[in-house]
Amino acid sequence: MDLEKIKQISKEYMEKNDGAHGWDHVQRVYNLCVRIGEKEGADLDVLERAALLHDVGISEDRKNHEKISARIARDLLKDYEKVDEVAYCIECHRFSKDIEPETIEAMILQDADRLDVLGAMGIMRTMVFTGHMDRPVHIPGKSPREKYNGKSETAIHHFYEKLLKVKDTLNTETAREMASKRHEYMEGFLDEFFAEWDGER
Repeated sequence: MDLEKIKQISKEYMEKNDGAHGWDHVQRVYNLCVRIGEKEGADLDVLERAALLHDVGISEDRKNHEKISARIARDLLKDYEKVDEVAYCIECHRFSKDIEPETIEAMILQDADRLDVLGAMGIMRTMVFTGHMDRPVHIPGKSPREKYNGKSETAIHHFYEKLLKVKDTLNTETAREMASKRHEYMEGFLDEFFAEWDGER
């Protein structure tokens, strides 16, 4: 199956998802995978397919969507000689599963997916998802968890439980360089948020 057909199928799946995990997310992850993959010497053929299909299972089962997405990828790409490599990348990509990938392609998909939760895009996606799940933005005096369990109580907790930890979990030098500015931007946002929340400026 050619790449354009896979894009079309992925778009159809992703349009069923919430606004933070839609087709635009897949496009950004795909572009990041290509950019990082070219610098890190990855097999772009595998990486592009994994990027396009990594979240297609969300609408079926959010909690285990990496397994569902990998199954869908196996079904769609059953005649593709590297289908196992694609499925492996997808199975490894989630932050909350804390899997250490063993192939450069899986490392890069994981990195690209994590980069999209950082910076301005990460802030926007967090707020969109917070609204989608009908969770509060902030509860003063309530501390975040030490370890992220896949579900933050508030948007601000999500920054401390997950987003601010992401830069230290990246696999490739290229992704770490890209994460630095995005991480800084989020820290600046949080400083401004708390100052405005308390009426200081």
